[in-house]
Amino acid sequence: MDITPLVKSGQQIIQSYAGGRFRVSGQLYESAIIVQPSSTQIWTVRDVSLEALTSDDFAPLIAEAASIDVLLLGCGAKMRFLPLALRAALKAGGLSVDIMDTGAACRTYNVLMAEGRRVAAALLPV
Repeated sequence: MDITPLVKSGQQIIQSYAGGRFRVSGQLYESAIIVQPSSTQIWTVRDVSLEALTSDDFAPLIAEAASIDVLLLGCGAKMRFLPLALRAALKAGGLSVDIMDTGAACRTYNVLMAEGRRVAAALLPV
């Protein structure tokens, strides 16, 4: 039985995540990435640790906040919390952020994207 979610042609689906690498719609990435149904881009952050992130790191997503219902933040191998000041800054920028380990963020993105939700995933490879 095939359990692959049905997605529209051209939509970005996360095929795998392991060893700090992501495969998205056939393309391999070895850095932090931002995945949305229509595109995948390298996420340029100064430091890939959750604690080092600032609101400036989320500028590309804040600029598109009106078209994102939920932002999934994959924070590495274990789920951790964002500093309260950063969470408040993202909320003020119009982003609703769900934080989870990166593997869970990849799986959740695929489900929400397949359901047609306006979702984005900011994924740290660590």
